[in-house]
Parts: sequence; C-alpha cells; structure tokens
Amino acid sequence: MVFKRLLGSLGVGGPTVDTVLDPGAVLPGGSLGGQVHLRGGEADFTVEHITLELMARVEAEHEDGEAEGAIVFDRFTVGGSFRLGAGEPHSVPFSVALPWETPITELYGQGLGIVLGVRTELAVAGAKDKGDLDQLAVRPLPAQEAILEAFGQIGFGFRSADLELGRIGGTGQQLPFYQEIELTPAPQYAHQMNEIEVTFLAGPAGMEVVLEADKRGGLFSGGRDATSRFTVGHHGVEQIDWHAEVDGWIRQMVEHRASYGSYGHGAAHHEGHDGHDPYAAHGSHAHKGEHGHGDHHHGGGHGHRSGPGMGTVVAAGAAGLAVGVVGGMVAAEVVDEVGDFFEGDEEEEGGED
Repeated sequence: MVFKRLLGSLGVGGPTVDTVLDPGAVLPGGSLGGQVHLRGGEADFTVEHITLELMARVEAEHEDGEAEGAIVFDRFTVGGSFRLGAGEPHSVPFSVALPWETPITELYGQGLGIVLGVRTELAVAGAKDKGDLDQLAVRPLPAQEAILEAFGQIGFGFRSADLELGRIGGTGQQLPFYQEIELTPAPQYAHQMNEIEVTFLAGPAGMEVVLEADKRGGLFSGGRDATSRFTVGHHGVEQIDWHAEVDGWIRQMVEHRASYGSYGHGAAHHEGHDGHDPYAAHGSHAHKGEHGHGDHHHGGGHGHRSGPGMGTVVAAGAAGLAVGVVGGMVAAEVVDEVGDFFEGDEEEEGGED
C-alpha cells in the first residue's frame, strides 16, 4: 500500500513502503518476521521511526446491542533514525514476539473469520502516516490444536469465532479482548446444551482453557450458562488422552459441577493482573456462571496413551471439525475484508497515535 497523505502538505512526493511478512502462519507467543521495504520520494528525508502495529477486529456489547471496531493490541518499533535518499531503496528486516494471547485465525489451514492485521507506521519529518496493512495468520499452539481436535473427535462442530472486548474475571488475561470459538454440541450432548464456547488464554508457562456452555432449560426451568476453567501446560501434550480429558470437562459442566482440573505438565507460576496464579498445579476453578461443589475431578485417562490407532482417530476428528470450519465461511471474503475493515478505524483504537 502506497502512502497517499505522507508529506503531501510539503508539496513533495513522499516515500513508499511495502511490508512483507515471512510466509506461513505463526504461533501465539512465537516470532513474526519479515521485511519493511522502503523507497525514497522526491527528496532526501530522515526516517525517524518505523513501527508495526498489531490490529484486531473486536466486538463490544453496549446497551443498544453490539458494535465492531478495530483495536491495536501491540506495537513494535523495528527501525528508524536513518537517512533515506530520493528514490533510494532500503529494506529493514524485523523479528518480533507476538503476545501469547494472540487469537488464532485458522485451523488446519482454514480461516475462522478472525480478522488480524499488521499495519506499518512511518514517521518522517515530524509527520506520521499509518499505511501498509498486511493480514496476519495465526495457527494454534499444540495444546490448543489437541483440545480442538478432541472436540472434533467427540462430535462437536464449528459454528463461529469472534473477539470480544472485555476481560474474563479471575483469569490471568493480558489483552483487552478475548477469543471465543463457538461449537455446536455433539449429538450425545445436544439435549443438554445449545452450544459451547472455548476461550484460550495462553502464557509463557501454560494456558487457561475457559469453557462456557449454553445449557438447555428443563420443563420447569430456563436455560443458563455454565462456565469452568482448566489449566494446561505447553509440554507433554502428546502424552495426554485429550479425547477423554475434554469429554470429562464437558461431563462436569453438564452435571452441574464446577471444574478444578489442571495438568502438571510444564506448569509454572505466573502472576496475572489480579495476583491470581493461573498456572499453579491446582489453581483452576470455575470463575463465573454456575458454581458447583468444587469437585476436583478429571474425565479419566490423564496421562494415558490410546492404542496404535489414536493417530487415525485424531485425524478423523480433526477433519470433522475442519469441515465445519470450511462450511461456516468463505476464506476469500475474510481476506478481502481486512483492508476494508481497518481503513478509517483510527478512532476505535483506544487513543493510539
């Protein structure tokens, strides 16, 4: 994208910028690399700084319903303080670490409808311009993928995914928004819930998994939400029978129990905003919604490996959930939407310069 406004008030042609991200999807907490390619304008100028902004489309609830807007959730200065000659080409390589809570935008190569972008800001001669915008693709961490695979194995299907502005109480959430992946219930749970929402809050030491089920009401009672939270580690993912574990989580929710499950694999201490230690070995608990008896209960199979056919079963379950993803959206439309959505959304970014 070529700057159209930069230095226009000076009556000269400004420099152009083209940011190229390294190919492939990145991981939450992983490195985002690429190159910022500049070409000088009609005169020599000093580039004061080059800044990358991570942007997301988020939804916010208010009294009149919901609204969508763009938010900047991280910024990185990747270069600056150099002279750019007239017409001179100049490239600045970069490698920055993404926040651990960066939402995932795809599953098995299929888009989830989450809109993330990397926007390049160039400051020259006291003027700033936010120009080049690139779509950011993020794939799940191993534990995230394993959990979603397990839902697919059990029979859950993909419905939608979005980003909600706000914070989940009692968690170590760092970003001002969180991702919800909405799944349709497996047939064996269809009479007990309308849907289940999965939220991942990852950190360096592990990850919180927040599950919220929209439970169906009975003959004499209305439906209600039941929410539970579990903590998992980043290591030893392949040693866990996730099908049994996730099914155990779901059973606890539908049986009116709060969940106090966590895994010791790779767990370490991490302090959240409220002093809560979300990755302590026994730190998980239901944080809102339906609070039960506080049973410390697993769904069985913790640390157990399935038979030699497990890989085939996982692949089949993953494929089932991926089919739901494909059926829920058209990836090309999401790609086209990125630039259109972020264009002109400066006021929704929480006062970023």
